Amino acid sequence: MTGTKVQARVKDLRVLLERYAYYYYVLATPEVPDAQYDRLFLELQSLEEKHPDLITKDSPTQRVGSAPLAGFSEVRHVVPMLSLANAFGDGEVLEFDRRCRQLLETSRIQYVAEPKLDGLAVSLTYEDGQLVRAATRGDGVRGEDVTQNIRGIRSIPLRLRGNDWPGLLEVRGEVYMPLEGFLRLNHEQRAMDQKLYVNPRNAAAGSLRQLDPRISASRPLEIFCYGIGAIEAGQVPETHIETLKALTIWGLRTNPEAALVDGPEGCLDSYRRILERREALGYDIDGLVYKVNNYSDQQRLGTLSRSPRWALAHKFPAQEELTRVLRIDVQVGRTGAITPVARLEPVFVGGATVSNATLHNRDEIERLDVRVGDTVVIRRAGDVIPEVVSVVSEQRPAKASRYRFPTQCPVCDSEIISDDQGAILRCSGGLFCAAQVKESIKHFASRRAMDIEGLGSKIVDQLVDVGIVKNVADLFDLDTKTLEELDRLGRKSAENLVASIRSSRRTTLPRFLFALGIAQVGEATAQALAAHFESLDSLIVADQEVLEQVIDVGPVVAGSLIHFFAQYHNQEVISRLQGAGITWPQETGKGTGKVPLAGKVVVLTGSMTGMTRDEARKALIQLGAKVTSSVSKNTDMVIAGNEPGGKFAKAKDLGVPVLFESEFQQLIHGGVENG
Repeated sequence: MTGTKVQARVKDLRVLLERYAYYYYVLATPEVPDAQYDRLFLELQSLEEKHPDLITKDSPTQRVGSAPLAGFSEVRHVVPMLSLANAFGDGEVLEFDRRCRQLLETSRIQYVAEPKLDGLAVSLTYEDGQLVRAATRGDGVRGEDVTQNIRGIRSIPLRLRGNDWPGLLEVRGEVYMPLEGFLRLNHEQRAMDQKLYVNPRNAAAGSLRQLDPRISASRPLEIFCYGIGAIEAGQVPETHIETLKALTIWGLRTNPEAALVDGPEGCLDSYRRILERREALGYDIDGLVYKVNNYSDQQRLGTLSRSPRWALAHKFPAQEELTRVLRIDVQVGRTGAITPVARLEPVFVGGATVSNATLHNRDEIERLDVRVGDTVVIRRAGDVIPEVVSVVSEQRPAKASRYRFPTQCPVCDSEIISDDQGAILRCSGGLFCAAQVKESIKHFASRRAMDIEGLGSKIVDQLVDVGIVKNVADLFDLDTKTLEELDRLGRKSAENLVASIRSSRRTTLPRFLFALGIAQVGEATAQALAAHFESLDSLIVADQEVLEQVIDVGPVVAGSLIHFFAQYHNQEVISRLQGAGITWPQETGKGTGKVPLAGKVVVLTGSMTGMTRDEARKALIQLGAKVTSSVSKNTDMVIAGNEPGGKFAKAKDLGVPVLFESEFQQLIHGGVENG
């Protein structure tokens, strides 16, 4: 490629990349896939490396500086970045409007209502359309020069679009971190054993003020521009709403929620609308800002010492507050999960008085090092359960001791056990624990367990709520007369349910094991256990080493089995179940038999002609397979019947082996070897 052609190609690539970035970041309507953008970017980067004389400061490849800064230099704002007066109630908004109307001698004012982001205010200075300087708000008069770090934010153009912008343009905006990016960043920080950020605002400020621009560029920072400071050699529109449109045309990202409204009623309607949608925005806001739309009216209203008369910040109820931990308790969920809860001095936050906050799990308590007596920051956002965000360690009482997690369930006194990661703790008294009884009964009666037809959720809730049933064994004491007394259960339905309970007594050992609801024991594992031990008594007395000899049973599953059968309450319920007449055929000769699909993940698709879908599923489980509903890279095999559809196509795309029904029948009868 000749020098002229290289120069032309470089220019074309820059124009394309700037256009694609504008449509992606500013208009939120991507024109090309990310992969295409990346290919063009790499092409430009390669050409610039071969022809460094063609590199310009506003090239998309020049966003990130290479050398860390020794510190930030000071920048004096040409036009001070003022604070805003705050309002916390509708009455203050009405009073703000009254004052503005009185000073302007008018009966009606148009405002622009826009979300007040909880981020870091910055100014961006463009000369002849090119970004030359960026600074933080600082004290409003002086800020820090963060130009190199700002260049790493891809939603900020290095050169403005078009050519009708002022010769000098100072733009005001808010740098923030989207909630998804904040969660991802903290996940990465935790993985590297680095300090976690308390909230997105804290993360945005910390990321923008990194002395190494490469670190800032790696962080998920974004910006919304909301106004103009200084201008020279040009004009801007006469109203604020038109200015926002102009900024967008010039390639600067503005908030799509900003709206022109009429009078204080329009302001308050916007406030309520955005407050309802607050949690769905994807970024933190702490209120709305109302600005008089007409710039000549703004000039007439003027400013006070630190805030303009023509703007008001209407704050949302605080989402974070300080309070003190009075004690730490644990709660038992319906599946046995143990959740620590901080009992707090009541505090008004997020529009409600809060006296409890979740601590999530044992690892979170250790990470926060929260102790009784600590002053803590709690957060309540919308309908999200209040949580402890951080501890104010400098206010910790001298004798505060570390919290020790209980080893026994506070509801039934059964042993508390951990999952395979150690973070989630559970009560091991699943059959007896009052906190878990409803879920254990519903699981026990489900179609793939004991298959008690007619025992639905509403009936289970009634039986437990009135105290008739305290565990699954009590089901076999039910009679028609007792059931007839329940709401909406007539004699015929009661008789049918009693008959269904009676007939469920004849089952199989795998079904019974699955019905017990032992943590980590699904249908395939229950089948493997029954095949290996052949009797319940042999399984109950098996130790860790013996259990781990079973296909699909590792240390975690073995530990779960041992803890379950070691609980006296569980032993008592199992004894009562057997005493109620639950029996199953003896499992003989299966312990040494071949299980060709042991541990394999299998998906069924399409309709079978020689068996029902449920029969096919049972056959797979007996062969040792784990049957799942969707095809993925982890799927080992797909069994395809007639009209298999999308799962069949996806299996082909992923290279997953497919067996048709005739081959599946051969496998069931031992005629196909599975590799």
